[in-house]
Amino acid sequence: MASNETDLDGAKTERGLGSRAPEFIKARRMLHLSWQVGVFIIGLAVVALGIVMLPLPGPGWVVIFGGMAIWATEFVWAQLVLRWTKRKVTEAAQRALDPKVRRRNIILTSIGLVIVAVLVGIYLWKFGIVMPWKIKDQ
Repeated sequence: MASNETDLDGAKTERGLGSRAPEFIKARRMLHLSWQVGVFIIGLAVVALGIVMLPLPGPGWVVIFGGMAIWATEFVWAQLVLRWTKRKVTEAAQRALDPKVRRRNIILTSIGLVIVAVLVGIYLWKFGIVMPWKIKDQ
């Protein structure tokens, strides 16, 4: 069964852990080992690219999880990490939909915006529209 398919009872089932390599590759030990090394190297390159993208513009976390998904095609530990991450993201999304949490987040965001607006107003009142690197001792 593919990941998260429904069984005869209509319940969702998760795909079993283990290698997703084609059977003819799994049947030959050296070919399977070289397959795993290739999957690991490709996954490592994608994860490294994602780490580089974290401070730069780009979808760093998405790329990192893409690399983890590549690893998860072959390694049980990566499959377990992805399952745990999916559970945590789903729980966080459910908590974010809670009206109390949404109200709190809206209030905190509003307070933050007011603080930023006050700071920008003070800056403009004191210096006008002048870039910081052009400010001389005033």
